[in-house]
Amino acid sequence: MKEPSGSASTSPESTVYASKLQKSDLPWSGSPSPYNAEVKLGDGRRVALHYRQGKGLVGQHYSPRAKAWTESIAAVATGGLTDWSVNVTKNFGGWERASVSDDGQRVVFGRGTVLRWSRDNGFERL
Repeated sequence: MKEPSGSASTSPESTVYASKLQKSDLPWSGSPSPYNAEVKLGDGRRVALHYRQGKGLVGQHYSPRAKAWTESIAAVATGGLTDWSVNVTKNFGGWERASVSDDGQRVVFGRGTVLRWSRDNGFERL
């Protein structure tokens, strides 16, 4: 697993950056596009995923409290996608890539700085 250098400040009580809901830039002649998906949660939050050329899968999250789409969230699911570890990074515009170890025990999020997650310890606290 290749890791970028550096570290990020993390806080569950972070400021988020608002953005417009983005859509896939992959061509599709039908409707709806299979390259865009959105899930609405019971508490008003929403999660949207779309594919972008040169970037891969991109996720956005809607905060009903902020009334805006946000992008500074790292999440890792374990088991049958029922258990999630979530980290919101303060004053940061989002992660560009995630590297997962071959055994699935570690994930490193990177964008000029890194945030590490392990199955044993969850997200690191800096």
